Amino acid sequence: MKLFGAALPLVLSLAFTGCKTSNGAKRAEDYSSSTRAASELARQPSKNGLAAETASIKDERPVILCFGDSITAGYNLDAGESYPDFLQKALDEKGYKYRVVNQGISGNTTKDALDRVEDAVALHPAVVLVELGGNDGLRGIPIASTRANFDGILAKLKTSGAKVILLGITLPPQYGKVYIDQFNQTYALMAKKYGMTLFPFLYKDIYGVQGAIQKDGIHPTVMGSQMIVKNVLPLVEPVLQK
Repeated sequence: MKLFGAALPLVLSLAFTGCKTSNGAKRAEDYSSSTRAASELARQPSKNGLAAETASIKDERPVILCFGDSITAGYNLDAGESYPDFLQKALDEKGYKYRVVNQGISGNTTKDALDRVEDAVALHPAVVLVELGGNDGLRGIPIASTRANFDGILAKLKTSGAKVILLGITLPPQYGKVYIDQFNQTYALMAKKYGMTLFPFLYKDIYGVQGAIQKDGIHPTVMGSQMIVKNVLPLVEPVLQK
C-alpha cells in the first residue's frame, strides 16, 4: 500500500465556515436530493446509447475505469469536463493507448456502487480509480455499513486482477469529530486490507483554490477536474505501458 500525503485534512470545512449545524444539515439534505435526482437521470438510456456502445465495442484499448459518484460523473458540468475526460486527454497527450471509462453516478452511496460493481468487473479494466463514500458521510450512514460495502466493492475489484487506486474524501465539521475520524480512517483501513494504493484526499491542493470548486462547496469545476488529474495521474502512470 502506498500513502500519498499526510492524514486526511478537514479542508471541506472551508465551505461551511460560519454555518450553524442546522444549516449544514439542510445543505447536505439538499445535496443528497439533487444528486439522487441526477442519479435517476443517469440511469435513463441515452439517445446515443447504441452508438456509444458500438464505439466502445470497437475500441480494444485496455480500460482505465473511473468508478465513483458525482465527483467522477462530472456533476453540473458539460460533456467532456469531468476529471475522467481530462484524464483521457492527458494520457493521449503522453502517448498512452488506454481508454478511460467513466462509471460515476451522481448520488451513489457505497451500497449503490456495490450493487453495480459487477458492471465494472465486466469491463476487465487494467486500472480502477475508486472515488466513493462522500454520499455515505453526508447522509450519516453508519460507518460499519460503509465499510462493509467497501469490502464488497474492493474484494470484487481485487479478484478481477485490476490495479485499484482508492481516492479518499472527508466531511465538514458539523458531522462530529468521532464520526469524521472513523469515516476518514475507513480509506486507510481498506487500502491496507487489500494492499491498494491510497490517495487520502482527492482535493489535495485543490480545495480553497479560487475557481476550483462549484458554488455548492462540494463538486469540482472544469478547473477543479483538471487539477484532480494532476493528483491522480502520478498514481496511474507507473502501472501503464506505452
